[in-house]
Amino acid sequence: MRAASLRENADGPVLTEKMVRAFWGHYLSGASDAEHPYANPLRASELAGLPPALVITAEFDPLRDEGEAYAARLRAAGVPVTATRYDGLIHGFLSMGDAIDRANDALDESARAVRAAFGL
Repeated sequence: MRAASLRENADGPVLTEKMVRAFWGHYLSGASDAEHPYANPLRASELAGLPPALVITAEFDPLRDEGEAYAARLRAAGVPVTATRYDGLIHGFLSMGDAIDRANDALDESARAVRAAFGL
């Protein structure tokens, strides 16, 4: 909850810092859960051996920096990672293909990653 993107995008659009904090509070059963790697993968002591990953972030997403930090940790652990930031876009853009053409680009990127992962 200290990422620059959370402060930069504290007032949204769509997802605000206040909402992120509220969702996080509902997600955890107690404060100690925030350190558990199942809730916070950045807290995992070891990431080596995980499968290839695609991490998609959006420029105006309060959670952008956490996603990009996770991609960097995966890469440092030797995990093949594709990390793409979609500039000019907001949290949740991936579900807005009818209104945002670049959302369809991200969906295509996701489909290519799945096909590659499964040899399709």
